[in-house]
Amino acid sequence: MTRIFTDRMNIIYLLVAAFLAVFPFIYDSRSMLILFSQVFIFAVLAMSYDILLGYTGIVSFGHAMFFGIGAYTVGIFMKRFEPETSYFLLAVLVTIFLTAVVSYFVGLLTLRLKSHYYAMLTMAFAGLFLVLAEKWRTVTYGNDGFTFRVPDFLKDRTDFYLLCLGSMVIVFMLLKRFTNSPLGKVLQAIRENEQRTESLGYSVLQYKVIASIVSGVIAGIAGILYAVSLRFVNTSVFTMDITLDALLMTIIGGVGTLVGAIIGAGIIEFSHHWLTELAKVHWIFERWIIFFGIIYILAVMFFPMGIVGSIKKWKFSRKKKVPAPVHSDTINQGKS
Repeated sequence: MTRIFTDRMNIIYLLVAAFLAVFPFIYDSRSMLILFSQVFIFAVLAMSYDILLGYTGIVSFGHAMFFGIGAYTVGIFMKRFEPETSYFLLAVLVTIFLTAVVSYFVGLLTLRLKSHYYAMLTMAFAGLFLVLAEKWRTVTYGNDGFTFRVPDFLKDRTDFYLLCLGSMVIVFMLLKRFTNSPLGKVLQAIRENEQRTESLGYSVLQYKVIASIVSGVIAGIAGILYAVSLRFVNTSVFTMDITLDALLMTIIGGVGTLVGAIIGAGIIEFSHHWLTELAKVHWIFERWIIFFGIIYILAVMFFPMGIVGSIKKWKFSRKKKVPAPVHSDTINQGKS
């Protein structure tokens, strides 16, 4: 039964991905392409955060540091060198290396702490990167930021849309395989009961560090795509808002469900877009952040486990209520 359900979901994922792939050729709207590209980018970021929160049970307030590393790395490479494909790919490799190293050492220094102590220390590390970006003006240009050129294959919005979509699909497939692997099962065991997992002989710290590295590298890739979409980068990529967006998307979509992170990213980005558009209709919508907060409150009230988590719970409870079928042979045996 589980295999049938999984196969059915895989078919649905494939159909949705196919529809999104042909969407720019059906509906030629520059604004919608940009909006969907932003959804795909933040879906990658939310999935990376879900590895920490949903699958390992770690609440981090410093996830923006990896996102910012990716954004600044590609920006600096494209600014200092020629905007060629080779330099862009080199920037991707450097981002993967830097985020892996930073997440490894930050993980070693912070993951020994528990709950809010860890969260606050990660926020402190993110603050250090923010200060570094503000003060190292010869490289980062401080709060003003800088623009940069991109390779030719990234200039077309349709090509960039397909790149973001492909990145999201590939990240989803890789993380799905990662979470279903024996390593992923250990991470979920740590989330459920860390002490018991450690008593079984697993080195909890090492597994947490691995989760931190995977999450950090994926967040760095999201940062690259975000910077390229704007062709501009400044210190805002290191702010707490980025981490809170990832946290919000993960909670609304469903913690511990990668597809929930994608749905959460779509809801947040589309809500932001529509509410800001309504500001042109009436002045009250200029305070769109208030309505944004109301949407979040309603989502938490009616979907406490997130949208995907609540749907799974509803299906599970529905199956339990369905009585098991009684065969005629059993009835005849009872009569005899």
